[in-house]
Amino acid sequence: MSRLADLRFRAATSFQRRVNPIVRRLPLQTVLETKGRVSGLPRRTPVGGRRVGDSFWLVSEFGERSQYVRNIKADPRVRVRIRGRWHTGTAHLLPDDDPVARLRRLPKVNGLGVRAFGTDLLTVRVDLAD
Repeated sequence: MSRLADLRFRAATSFQRRVNPIVRRLPLQTVLETKGRVSGLPRRTPVGGRRVGDSFWLVSEFGERSQYVRNIKADPRVRVRIRGRWHTGTAHLLPDDDPVARLRRLPKVNGLGVRAFGTDLLTVRVDLAD
């Protein structure tokens, strides 16, 4: 990873560590809940994305460096809170999907943040069970 990419990663994760605990409590914030791969405890991460039919789509700005992506790799069973309602589902990492094109179809606010900080974009699809 280049020095600039590493600096962007560190800046973004430092910011997220401070802001995420507050943002994930907002009732209408979309939240992805994974199971910690080491602890087994629920881990909640505010995300941006969009529900399309029975799937929820998002783009990880740091690809496999993102902790929630690492958790998905260990256990793809997740929950997503959309508009205040929890949905169970199975997450799929889609390295062959074009994340830049995918971002164009997701909410603009999220796309700006992902583009500004992202260094290794990865598309994630959650197939919702309910």
